[in-house]
Amino acid sequence: MFSELKFPVPWGHVAAKAWGPLEGYPVLCLHGWLDNANTFDKLIPLLPRDCYYVAMDFSGHGLSSHRPAGSPYHFLDYVSDVRRVAAALQWRRFTLMGHSMGGCVAGMFCFLYPEMVDKLILLENLGFLLGPEDTEAWLKSKRMVIDRLLSLEAKQQTPKARSPEAALQRLLEANRHLTAEGGAILLQRGATETPAAQSRVLHGRTVCEAPAEDPGPCSHHYVSEAQAKPTPAASLQPWLEGMKSTRWTLGTAQPRQHKSLCESPVGSV
Repeated sequence: MFSELKFPVPWGHVAAKAWGPLEGYPVLCLHGWLDNANTFDKLIPLLPRDCYYVAMDFSGHGLSSHRPAGSPYHFLDYVSDVRRVAAALQWRRFTLMGHSMGGCVAGMFCFLYPEMVDKLILLENLGFLLGPEDTEAWLKSKRMVIDRLLSLEAKQQTPKARSPEAALQRLLEANRHLTAEGGAILLQRGATETPAAQSRVLHGRTVCEAPAEDPGPCSHHYVSEAQAKPTPAASLQPWLEGMKSTRWTLGTAQPRQHKSLCESPVGSV
């Protein structure tokens, strides 16, 4: 017998099914590409009965919610799904069992959170292999992305309604370069009027307060104080001179060669 589980996430829920006693040793099972938790229906009854097996559906698979329309399914997002489920189950250390793509996800999770995994079981997969160059920095940055994202989500609060005047004041405080006139123009599309028509809710942005050496999940938006300083014209001169003496030809760029990290035969899942 098994039980159905649901774990809330910002876009809906992650579904899972569980077998065994709650007090049993925790084992998290990850399915393959385009599969779902039912992958393990025939296998779990053959395994030791003193474990608590949880087979999750990755986002967009099985009974789990799909991500919002237009949102791609990045590989690291599946690793984040695993971290979310482990947090919801309050598991600090457990065994990971992954099949095919699930093995890739399990391998990456082990790299990022080695202290949380005691055993890794791979079915029809080699795991996740990293090249030796910059491995430590790469792993640190990816773990930071997941941890910071979950931390920000945990701090999310219900948007606060303000009077039109207070909404404008809040916008000006957060954007000191704006004039009152400019702020009022932005608020026409940057705030939602409440039913009472006397207050507005700002369309807020998530603010990542990260030090320069710790960019967090918004690293592609984050600029350090040093980077934000104007570049002296003198330091640009050598670069400009080089541009003048360089002959540019379209279509000559050579693509970087990437080796697949989790290649599998066509048709395997």
